[in-house]
Amino acid sequence: MPSTNPVNDFMGFTPTAKKTSAEGNSLGQETFMKLLVAQMRQQNPMEPSDDKEMIAQMTQFSILEQLTSVAAASEAAATSGSIQQSLAVIGHDVSYKNADGTTGTGVVEQMSFVDGKPVLKIGGVDGISPSQITQVR
Repeated sequence: MPSTNPVNDFMGFTPTAKKTSAEGNSLGQETFMKLLVAQMRQQNPMEPSDDKEMIAQMTQFSILEQLTSVAAASEAAATSGSIQQSLAVIGHDVSYKNADGTTGTGVVEQMSFVDGKPVLKIGGVDGISPSQITQVR
């Protein structure tokens, strides 16, 4: 059954469509602007949108943009802190807990990056996250 909502038609949405990815669930800047333009195109010239409503929408967009910036900065700071902690333990004897609950020990030999996050090589075992370390000696 075709959609009767011009905004849905413009954006390619269907009422029953569900997105499964985290990225698909967020309203990005480009999507917001497309919705705003579609809304303006579809408004009745005899009954234009209320200017207060337009200001409220632009304020919401501005808040969304600022929250996105804060989240990105926060993630960058967390990654930076994790890198610094990883570098600080290189050459130290550590204990760590594996995903299956077992523990391991060894000297931190190196740090590398997987998907932009630091991982350690401890006692010949690769792929250990700094958050798995339970003790540094």
